[in-house]
Amino acid sequence: MKQLGILIFDEVEVLDFAGPFEVFSVANQLADYKILEVHTVALSKEVIRAKNGLQVLPDNSLDQLNRLDYLVLPGGDGSKNVIQNQPLMATLQNLVSQTEWTMSVCSGSRILGKSGFLDHKPYCTHHEVLDSMASLVPSGIPKPNHRFIQSDTRIWTAAGISAGIDLALHLVELTFGKELALATATYMEYTPYSNTHAR
Repeated sequence: MKQLGILIFDEVEVLDFAGPFEVFSVANQLADYKILEVHTVALSKEVIRAKNGLQVLPDNSLDQLNRLDYLVLPGGDGSKNVIQNQPLMATLQNLVSQTEWTMSVCSGSRILGKSGFLDHKPYCTHHEVLDSMASLVPSGIPKPNHRFIQSDTRIWTAAGISAGIDLALHLVELTFGKELALATATYMEYTPYSNTHAR
């Protein structure tokens, strides 16, 4: 069974992680829980206080992970602190290098940019983060008019907040098939996907 990790940290934007969590968890549910194990992961197993006060208890700490096949890097104001934490960034860089794919949402792009994964590559991020990203990764190629984009063979980046749902559904389609992605979007009543991918 494939292992999917969703990073969470203090001041993470709620929908950045909860949107992809819902998509991948529903896809697994509709596949009789046979394709994925979806975990929230953090620097420790202590309670995370997300943006606007939501408290979340991570499933695993990063040092408990043996491997991840897929990784979701959400954003939020807390991403500014993540990229200043050198041991955490080293761990994340190692994880990204080993995954089949990694996706960022919103200012989660900062993590990829700071790690060098977006040098000379196209990327999406939240519109209010474009200036920050230009400083972090001057050679990167912002795509402000896209909802998401493939930055290289294993890295995908999404624009702000709700765009993470779009990218997560796209990756369900690429990884597990269009039929499951459409069933997931239909279950979620997520019409931006289901209206354009209907049979």
